Amino acid sequence: MIARVIEIQNLASAERELLSIGSDRVGIEIMAPKAVNKTIKLKGIKPAAANIIKQEMLSFGGEAATAYGSINHSVPETDLLIFGTLRQFRQLADKLKKHQFGLPEIGSEIGLVMDRFVSAPKPLRIKNKTFEFGQRTYLMGVLNVTPDSFSDGAKFLDAGGAVEHAKKMLADGADIIDVGGESTRPGSEPVSAAEEKKRVLPVIERLAKETDAVISIDTTKAEVADAALSAGASMVNDISGLRFDPAMPKIIADRGAPVCVMHIQGNPKNMQENPNYRDLMGEIIDYLSKGLEIAQKAGILHEKIVVDPGIGFGKTVEQNLEILRRLKELKVLGCPVLVGTSRKSMIGKILGLPVEERAEGTAASVAISIANGVDMIRVHDVKEMMRVARMSDAIVRRNHDG
Repeated sequence: MIARVIEIQNLASAERELLSIGSDRVGIEIMAPKAVNKTIKLKGIKPAAANIIKQEMLSFGGEAATAYGSINHSVPETDLLIFGTLRQFRQLADKLKKHQFGLPEIGSEIGLVMDRFVSAPKPLRIKNKTFEFGQRTYLMGVLNVTPDSFSDGAKFLDAGGAVEHAKKMLADGADIIDVGGESTRPGSEPVSAAEEKKRVLPVIERLAKETDAVISIDTTKAEVADAALSAGASMVNDISGLRFDPAMPKIIADRGAPVCVMHIQGNPKNMQENPNYRDLMGEIIDYLSKGLEIAQKAGILHEKIVVDPGIGFGKTVEQNLEILRRLKELKVLGCPVLVGTSRKSMIGKILGLPVEERAEGTAASVAISIANGVDMIRVHDVKEMMRVARMSDAIVRRNHDG
């Protein structure tokens, strides 16, 4: 007899393991939620509510940790770590809905978070393409029409050259072409909306006319987004998470366009001046959650929103690496997750390599991101990263030909 530990991270893998030992279908349905263990963190809970949550979770066979003073109410509030199986969390969520002290709302939130965590985001329709998440990783190809982007600045200032490069990325496997007319590298200076439109609109117009590409406009300005959507773009990629231009959410909502909401600390000019976090993932998720609220108040549907943790946007190398290790935590937002690590400075700092030699480092970060649950990757080297994504999907999602 050989005992071993096996990794069961979701319901699908639990069901496969139960099938492999010959369990019957009814038993699998009952037992699979018991095989998946997770931890939920709640912040700022009153001791009375925290103690009830702890006792209820204990009654279901789970556990919960609170601050030391919670039991005797010597602290005004406490964070909680709740440990249990999917089944126990569902039982807890149902039970809390019968209590007071604000517990019904907490129960609803726990139930929603768990449902989002174990399920793929809803399909996203952009132009004539449907993105079915959880089946494969989608690629967003970077097309910078700027003189000063960190990786490919000044390479595609000519509209004809930019369009030809976009066509090559499409042929190599890009699902979306992300067109940007303003560099957001650390320390970069902003440009006017007029200059940004001058750079991007001819490219978008030609690309929309000559291909059936799904085009995203990478901008923080509502005026630019509006013009780009009129020119043929179908999506907005806003690195500010809808914060820099208050007119942006309404423009997107009125157009019915999808949007990528990204996290950033500060702005491109100052974001790398000693970025600091007390709770890295908690603060990123909070920022993105508020972005979702801004979007939804403007009328943007939840299923039209993609989120991006903003690798390199107000983060140190170690903070970027921690985000990549913990990407699955973003699933609680219930949105597809996009990550852009392509050729970024963290790769250069770790490997000691210039921008043009960061393909292998990018490939490693892409593979790890896919293993940790991302749905889209934003890349410069589409052909190479398409192969990395396809191989990673074959391992992680069992999605391959043959």
